[in-house]
Amino acid sequence: MPAPYAQSVFINCPFDRRYAPMFRAIVFVVHDLGFVPRCALEVSDATQNRYQKILGIIGQCRYGIHDISRTEPGRYGLPRFNMPLELGLFLGAKAFGDPEQHQKAGLILDRLPYRYQRFISDLAGQDVKAHRDSPEQAIRVVRDWLRTTSRRTRIPGGDAVVRRYRGFRRELPSIARRLSLRVDEMPFLDYTEIVLDWLRVNAP
Repeated sequence: MPAPYAQSVFINCPFDRRYAPMFRAIVFVVHDLGFVPRCALEVSDATQNRYQKILGIIGQCRYGIHDISRTEPGRYGLPRFNMPLELGLFLGAKAFGDPEQHQKAGLILDRLPYRYQRFISDLAGQDVKAHRDSPEQAIRVVRDWLRTTSRRTRIPGGDAVVRRYRGFRRELPSIARRLSLRVDEMPFLDYTEIVLDWLRVNAP
């Protein structure tokens, strides 16, 4: 069953191997702070249209993390537009949805400060945060945003979450081997279950 709306965080980012260290760090910090990460990778159903699947997940999430840093040309000389599209869907749901959807809050990430103004100027005035291609910096940014936006108390500081993530990352290869999994090919649901199991054993 989907997590409650108020605990669900939609993650909109690249899903390739180059971005994987950043993605794994973001999923970890979301879990470590008591929220539930959601993304298009959680469902693999060939009978379901991908666009409709994303709409459904966005509708079930109060929070959204959107990384728009992937702007370089791909194999066909064009950038990927999936992340800006999904950001637009999230903003549209907040603007035009029912009262529950009006509660949505989003974090927009880019590689460097103000770089986004060169390729998506309509976001001018938004508080876009820079992760500088550092998973640990992304952890700190996501932590501070969730703390401020959710108003939850007793959330550990960014440096504390980074230290916990370093410990988890050291143990992840051996955990994966025990489960006959490969870290670089691990499905999203396997990874989230491993994170949750590790957090239960290593509760702060």
